[in-house]
Amino acid sequence: MILQTALSLPTPTSTTTSSILFSRSSPHQLNTLFFTNRRRRLISPSRLNSSFSKRRFSFSVAASGNDVFTSPETSKTFDFSSEEKIYNWWESQGYFKPSFDKGGSPFVIPMPPPNVTGSLHMGHAMFVTLEDIMVRYNRMKGRPTLWLPGTDHAGIATQLVVEKMLASEGIKRVDLGRDEFTKRVWEWKKKYGGTITNQIKRLGASCDWSRERFTLDEQLSRAVVEAFVKLHDKGLIYQGSYMVNWSPNLQTAVSDLEVEYSEEPGFLYHIKYRVAGSPDFLTIATTRPETLFGDVALAVHPEDDRYAKYVGETAIVPMTYGRHVPIISDKYVDKDFGTGVLKISPGHDHNDYLLARKLGLPILNVMNKDATLNDVAGLFCGLDRFEVREKLWADLEETGLAVKKEPHTLRVPRSQRGGEVIEPLVSKQWFVHMDPLAEKALLAVENKELTIIPERFEKIYNHWLTNIKDWCISRQLWWGHRIPVWYVVGKDCEEDYIVAKNAEEALEKAHEKYGKDVEIYQDPDVLDTWFSSSLWPFSTLGWPDVSAKDFSNFYPTNMLETGHDILFFWVARMVMMGIEFTGTVPFSHVYLHGLIRDSQGRKMSKSLGNVIDPLDTIKDFGTDALRFTIALGTAGQDLNLSTERLTANKAFTNKLWNAGKFVLHSLPSLSDTSAWENLLALKLDKEETLLSLPLPECWAVSKLHILIDSVTASYEKLFFGDVGRETYDFFWSDFADWYIEASKSRLYGSGGNSVSLASQAVLLYVFENILKLLHPFMPFVTEDLWQALPYRKEALIVSPWPQNSLPRNVESIKRFENLQALTRAIRNARAEYTVEPVKRISAAVVGSAEVIEYISKEKEVLALLSRLDLNNVHFTNVPPGDANLSVHLVASEGLEAYLPLAAMVDISSEVQRISKRLSKMQTEYDALVTRLSSPKFVEKAPEEVVRGVKEQAEELEEKIKLTKARLDLLKSTSLVSQ
Repeated sequence: MILQTALSLPTPTSTTTSSILFSRSSPHQLNTLFFTNRRRRLISPSRLNSSFSKRRFSFSVAASGNDVFTSPETSKTFDFSSEEKIYNWWESQGYFKPSFDKGGSPFVIPMPPPNVTGSLHMGHAMFVTLEDIMVRYNRMKGRPTLWLPGTDHAGIATQLVVEKMLASEGIKRVDLGRDEFTKRVWEWKKKYGGTITNQIKRLGASCDWSRERFTLDEQLSRAVVEAFVKLHDKGLIYQGSYMVNWSPNLQTAVSDLEVEYSEEPGFLYHIKYRVAGSPDFLTIATTRPETLFGDVALAVHPEDDRYAKYVGETAIVPMTYGRHVPIISDKYVDKDFGTGVLKISPGHDHNDYLLARKLGLPILNVMNKDATLNDVAGLFCGLDRFEVREKLWADLEETGLAVKKEPHTLRVPRSQRGGEVIEPLVSKQWFVHMDPLAEKALLAVENKELTIIPERFEKIYNHWLTNIKDWCISRQLWWGHRIPVWYVVGKDCEEDYIVAKNAEEALEKAHEKYGKDVEIYQDPDVLDTWFSSSLWPFSTLGWPDVSAKDFSNFYPTNMLETGHDILFFWVARMVMMGIEFTGTVPFSHVYLHGLIRDSQGRKMSKSLGNVIDPLDTIKDFGTDALRFTIALGTAGQDLNLSTERLTANKAFTNKLWNAGKFVLHSLPSLSDTSAWENLLALKLDKEETLLSLPLPECWAVSKLHILIDSVTASYEKLFFGDVGRETYDFFWSDFADWYIEASKSRLYGSGGNSVSLASQAVLLYVFENILKLLHPFMPFVTEDLWQALPYRKEALIVSPWPQNSLPRNVESIKRFENLQALTRAIRNARAEYTVEPVKRISAAVVGSAEVIEYISKEKEVLALLSRLDLNNVHFTNVPPGDANLSVHLVASEGLEAYLPLAAMVDISSEVQRISKRLSKMQTEYDALVTRLSSPKFVEKAPEEVVRGVKEQAEELEEKIKLTKARLDLLKSTSLVSQ
């Protein structure tokens, strides 16, 4: 017998990876209870009491002696409040740090550093969940795993927050001066900067917090300076005046990512420009009339016959005291928009700027950095841009140059931080020449050194890098990495400057070049936050010190996971900088997630009032339910989040907890040494053991082994949605709905000790492996349940992943599926005839000799699952004598059942019920036939309506036939019984 084998239950070790999601919609998913009252009655009360009183589980896991964990034996449901205790215990045990004990290649993810000013939102919940899934999976696979966390100093956002705080005290930044203001920012960071870190921990992020980094740390700042100096020395950084996005309130250039466009109501202003030396006018249409002071040309399309005769002439710009500009032609002009005449203001429009540079037109700036107009605007000098718009239009109307003002929807650029309207403005800035860097980054994808998931984003990546513009890296802020450039007092800033790693080195270089008497001062600007972030994968590991231990051990990293919206602004720049400074692509894979939207598919926003707070969600549903829900999506696809999904997955958490309760109650008391020796001797991962198991046990273990292979493969492919769906379905459908129910016939039936012990071993083996497969998704409830199981040698977080390619018996799967089909058929018949749930009925099971042989061995399981009278279940290869008075069921080919009708229902009552139902259906059918017989309806009603009525009539006709047959059977049974 298999019970005599003498080795412990297998603690599987390795496999591969998949995905997550659930796709069930049956009502029981929302039922938080695992046992119905009926099921409880199947358990012997005396046996349960004995189990409770005798069991004294002892743990070898380090947490056993404290109050970190709870057990299903002592708690009705999983307690969300224990999540933080579990997390702190994990961290205190050092589980988050990479361990080289088991060898293997490291798995490294650099966390996308959230802004130090940030507060947790669903985007953070998404990246934390997905990255933690990857990390926990690879940790269980035995790889040295490093998830390196940190935060970004977020130059503009942080400075804005502190400025607002000072404003509430009546203090302005300029009143404090740079040094004192920066000191205040550091004080703010020390007090409030850890908020986002603590909130990320609440999501279960198993990062190595001992390695936490901040982009203004001394080491990372050294890396930033090193990168700037190297790029400049190579000729890739230069200074020049070019068009940028300008924030008038913050008085700084901002990146494209920090500009959000919104559609807002506005006007299209039609204005006359006189053609010089002619009585003719050309009319332009503009949304920003205040920029006309910066016009340098009027342009028309070369094929626009309306204006061909004016090309080569000049036009007079209104309100400029007769300033002339050329009238030119260019295919860039859209002749169908507005009047077909375009005013070219290259100092205040990105497209005009590019056109002017192509055509060699001058750049004329009419705006100060605070968005007031400068002296080029004449009488309007010093006025705010929007005030000028109104006054200028009034003056144009007065002079007869205003044609009309019509409503027009504007695409307005606004600051992501302050919400103000951003101005395109030509400004002196520092730039990185990107073409040489982009070329290498493109080759990295082409040569498969870098894999982007999903693959479709490769096209976007390639498009951006192929059409890349030089990167403006300077910002007119006080908070950030100061640009390592010094100027010589009295010298031209654009010609005479010094790039150095520090002030001492800069002064030394100045003395060598200009003599000992010179004075120098540092550039007041700071670097774009994205500049320091582009170095993140290697600066955090010690670069530029390439001999640093972490750099040697963990670079290049394996995975970069982030939102697809920053593929260019962050990911591509990291790739370019990584190749440039280390000679290696900084990560081999990029996994891009989508946005989390509300249940209606709308982007979450405060204005819509549909923002879901992750911390509130955790309080109501638990971290595991939130993580499982948001990890159900597909890479790169947006995910709709709803309360219904969260509720269903909270129920899933409870279902796991109650399954643990059942498993624990089913195991032998630890005082029963002999039983445990036999139970632990069952090596369920061995083929000879598997083949000797009874049918339900062999089926359950075989299905588990198939699941392990499938789920592991999906983990490795990063198909997390598949992992979730498959594991959820196996646990709920196969394990909970079928095997746990079947096991009750072993545990509380007459099968004997050997069958009971096999069932106990299978319950424990399958359940502990389910916990392993689910742990990366639902770390808290799975660890809590794991700690409650006896003989745990280590915490679940570091337990080995289940082995691949374990044995499975396909024949047992087919046979148990036959048993399931028979059970479902009997259950359906009971439902159709409204048999009371507590009533046990008779059955004759008919099949071939082979089928009857294995089905009959599971008589107790069939009786329990189908609510049959165990003493009146018969197995035969021919139909019973009263077959014509029984409900005939065909479960599958070669397997049928006959249920004696008289033993199932009160025939006279059932005849009355069915007769009423038949009469009602007949009335409905007659009404449909009448409609279809009416020419008026058939000819005038829409085709789809007529088709729908026909389909209803056909369906009802079929139901009537079936109901009549059932009624005839009842009546014939009644006659025989009389």
